[in-house]
Amino acid sequence: MKFNTNKTSLLNGLQTVQNVVNLRSTLPILANVLIVGDKNGVSLTTTDLDVSVRCRIEAEVSKTGGSTQPARRLFNIVRELPDSPVRIEIDDKDMATVESDASFFRIVGLSKDEFPPMAAGEAKYAYHLDEGVFREMLRKTAYAASTDESRPTLNGVLLSFKGGKLTVVATDGRRLALVEHEVDVPKEAEGEIIVPTKTVSELLRLLREAGPLTIQPLEKQVTFEFNDIVVVSKLIEGTYPNYSQVIPAQCEERVTIAREALLTALRRVSLVTADRSNAAKLTFEKNNLTISVLTPDVGEARETLPLKYGGKEISVAFNPDFMMDPLRNLTTDEVALELTDELSPGVIKCEIAFLYVLMPMRIT
Repeated sequence: MKFNTNKTSLLNGLQTVQNVVNLRSTLPILANVLIVGDKNGVSLTTTDLDVSVRCRIEAEVSKTGGSTQPARRLFNIVRELPDSPVRIEIDDKDMATVESDASFFRIVGLSKDEFPPMAAGEAKYAYHLDEGVFREMLRKTAYAASTDESRPTLNGVLLSFKGGKLTVVATDGRRLALVEHEVDVPKEAEGEIIVPTKTVSELLRLLREAGPLTIQPLEKQVTFEFNDIVVVSKLIEGTYPNYSQVIPAQCEERVTIAREALLTALRRVSLVTADRSNAAKLTFEKNNLTISVLTPDVGEARETLPLKYGGKEISVAFNPDFMMDPLRNLTTDEVALELTDELSPGVIKCEIAFLYVLMPMRIT
C-alpha cells in the first residue's frame, strides 16, 4: 500500500480513532490502527472489541492495500512531522515507511488479517436525526447512568424509538434523566436499545453541532454514522426497568428558579460536604429559598435565594452533586422544581422536553 496525504488530515483522522485503543490489552492487535487504502481514499479503524471507530481521510492512493500499525506511536510521529505532505508506504511484511520533507521513520506493524472485523449483518431499520440534537440529548442524560456493575442494564443509556419520538433515558436508581425529541419512527420500526456509557462518551467526543446522523440497530450491536465517521458498539443485553413508574404523576408545589443562581448556590454550600452521601437541605418559604449543609467535623454553610413562591413551607434534602448535574448540562435561564413533601421525589423540568427525577435524602 502506498499513499500521499497532508499532515492535518492524517493527524485529525488518527485523533478521531485512537481514543478506544487499549494499550493494556493482552491482544497486541488492539493497540493498532487498521489502515486501508482504496480508490476512495484511506480509512482508519480502531477497536477494543466493545467499541469500534472508523473514519475516512482524503489521500492520493497510488497502491491499494491494508495493514495495521501501532496507533499511538503513529499518532505521535505524525504530530511531530513538519507541516508538509506525508508519504506512507507499507510493504507486504507490514513494515511502514513514513516520510515528510527531511523526516524519515520506519515502523513495524501487524497483518490486517489479525484485526477483528466490524459489525456484520444488515440493519432492518435506520433512524435519522441531526447529530447536534442527538449530542445534546446524550449530554443532558448520560451523567445519570449507573456505574454499579451489579446492575448492568443501568450501565448505559436507553434509546427508545416509539410513538414518533426518540426518548433518551439514564438512571442509577437514585435519580433519572429523560429527554425527548420528535423523530420519524414507522410503527414497524419501533424498538429500544441500551447503549453502554463508554460508547456514549465516545459519541459525545465525536459528534458535531450539526449534520446528518444515521442510527442502525443490529441484533447485538448498533452503528452510528456521521461526518465520514462510523461508530459500532455492542449493546447491553437485558430489559431496561420501567422508568415511567418513578416519575411522579402530580405535585403539590411548583417553583421557578434561575438555573445559574441555583447552581452557584449549591456549588458554594457543597464546599463543606465530606462525601457524596452528604445532603443539601432546601427550605422553601414565602418568596425565599434557603439552602444549607451541615457536616459534622467539617462545618456548615447556608445560601439564601429570593424567588417568587407563595405555597406551603417545604423542607427537603437532596444530594447536592446529583442536583447540580442537570443544572450544569441545561442551557435554559430558568428551571422549575416540582415538590410534594420531604419524602417524595423532586422533579426538575424546563422549557424543553426534559425532566429529572431525584430521590430525597433523609436527614436528622
